Amino acid sequence: MRMTNEAFAEHLGISARTITRWHASPEMIHRTEVQQILDLAHEGAGEAVQRRFNLLLRPPDQAGLAQSLRVAITVVVRNEDVLLVCRRGGGELRWQFPAGVVKPGASPEVVAVQETHGETGVHCTVRQQLGERVHPVTGVVASYYLADHLAGEASNLDALENVDVTWVTRANLTRFIPQDQIFPPILTALEATV
Repeated sequence: MRMTNEAFAEHLGISARTITRWHASPEMIHRTEVQQILDLAHEGAGEAVQRRFNLLLRPPDQAGLAQSLRVAITVVVRNEDVLLVCRRGGGELRWQFPAGVVKPGASPEVVAVQETHGETGVHCTVRQQLGERVHPVTGVVASYYLADHLAGEASNLDALENVDVTWVTRANLTRFIPQDQIFPPILTALEATV
């Protein structure tokens, strides 16, 4: 639910110390009344939270088992600008950061750089990983990377997927992508970098 231990404890009506004990002993079997509180919290958490939680319950990937669909998303910065692509999909157009599917065995960081170049003609280098999450809209595992522009002008090199490619100033980013749809570590990184 993306809450601190204290906020989650308050949400459940229990002590924060109890949450800390749960983290220390994840194999713990809860009393019936505690399990009922947790079940109610899970049911009321919303679909995106439930989907993330269910992914955590899956056994680790093993040979022969299906791998979750993963995408690498690249936040390319050039001075005060950020690179965006306008995607076709579901009958509507959406601005987003360049992204590509990570095939089994591939490095998400390498895919981020290659897909950015393949879609936009922009060469970049990854500065840092910004984190991962189960994307709240698509349900795929998304790995986010902050990257620096090295060379190349933005052009639409993938006309089947994209309608347009452009640089936008950081100040205007939320005019293209609503702020509540941007992974929070992206906004933090963009505020911290120049």
